[in-house]
Amino acid sequence: MTSHSYIIYEVKESIARVTFNRPDVHNAFDDQFISELTETLKKIHEDKSLRLVVLASNGKSFCAGADLNWMKKMKDYSLEKNYKDSEKLSNMFECFDQLELPILGIVQGHALGGGVGIVSVCDYVLANQKAKFGFTEVRLGLVPSVISPYVLRKIGESQARAWFFSGEVFDAEKAKEMDLVHEVCSPDKLESRTGELVESFLRAGPASARGCKKLLKNVKELLVSDKEKLKDYTVKTISEFRISGEGQEGMTALLEKRTAKWVQK
Repeated sequence: MTSHSYIIYEVKESIARVTFNRPDVHNAFDDQFISELTETLKKIHEDKSLRLVVLASNGKSFCAGADLNWMKKMKDYSLEKNYKDSEKLSNMFECFDQLELPILGIVQGHALGGGVGIVSVCDYVLANQKAKFGFTEVRLGLVPSVISPYVLRKIGESQARAWFFSGEVFDAEKAKEMDLVHEVCSPDKLESRTGELVESFLRAGPASARGCKKLLKNVKELLVSDKEKLKDYTVKTISEFRISGEGQEGMTALLEKRTAKWVQK
């Protein structure tokens, strides 16, 4: 087992288990979390003996998106520094996307903002029926830019239009309805159902499972004309919103625990 400050990584019987371990801040990510998770994903990519990734979290929440203290720092970043910072986040999602193994996501609690982005890169998602989801960026004067390619691929443009604009939080059943989540179960069944799913995934031939992941990736890339341009666009977009007047006001309001000025009272 490899234990960083925020990420626990263990391998058992060809299964890579990655656990977010910042329960005190609802597993929100910052620059260190991103660095540790990216490093872990690279290790998984290099280990050809693995057959499955199980992604989970400790505590009440799966991932609450960006950490408040991290947002407090980025609020004062220049456009250039915001770009470099956002690029690291984008690289983390690329590492998820480049894995040759199926990813089983176990969402035991709330997934908000960038946390929904992580849900979107999982191949199969089992969620606690009490979990909540939401693309909450717009309520901070931001946009779900870096995660958008993965979210659009998962839920489609129609659902993205329905939920990106308001930032409204929705339940696990709605997440299942829109194909963000594949299965919903009660809290007391989460562990046993996880075991059943792991057993089911391991019934696949190891090479076949990797072959399916490669097949889907190659077909997807044939549909994208300029992947590098897409990455630059999404990273640049969130960087610009972070330093915009509205983005600054939204993040300030969050940090000061007040309503943003654009919200009518």
